[in-house]
Amino acid sequence: MSNLDAFLTAIAVSEGTEPIGDHGYNVIVGSTVAKPHLFPSYADHPRIHVKLSETLTSSAAGRYQILERYFDAYKAQLKLPDFSPRSQDLIAVQMIREQHALGDVTSGNFDEAVAKCSNIWASFPSPGNRYGQHQNALADLRTAFVGAGGLVA
Repeated sequence: MSNLDAFLTAIAVSEGTEPIGDHGYNVIVGSTVAKPHLFPSYADHPRIHVKLSETLTSSAAGRYQILERYFDAYKAQLKLPDFSPRSQDLIAVQMIREQHALGDVTSGNFDEAVAKCSNIWASFPSPGNRYGQHQNALADLRTAFVGAGGLVA
């Protein structure tokens, strides 16, 4: 497995989607292993808004918990046909690229890649992450990356 594939798996582990459903590709925000909420079709983003708290409602879905509005923008930009696993992977890679972290990912500069992407994935640790949601420890994410076949420089 490539470092990019391992990083994508680390994102899914961090977001809590990897062990649910179809490796997280069909997961709706708020799902847990004990109480999975899955969407039935990859034809489109499920467009379900879940109230997670008094102040937070989210449309996040899929392996990388992509918001509905971001899916719409990336669908047009990348000319994607659907919300399939391949489309979700392409969106995640584009998001990594836009954070100027793709080189860090492929070369194994894992900590730097996580730092650069922490403003995208709320579960990534960073002092600059202002989502107010649970953040995973960098060491745990590095373990997931290496466990998925990633090589740290």
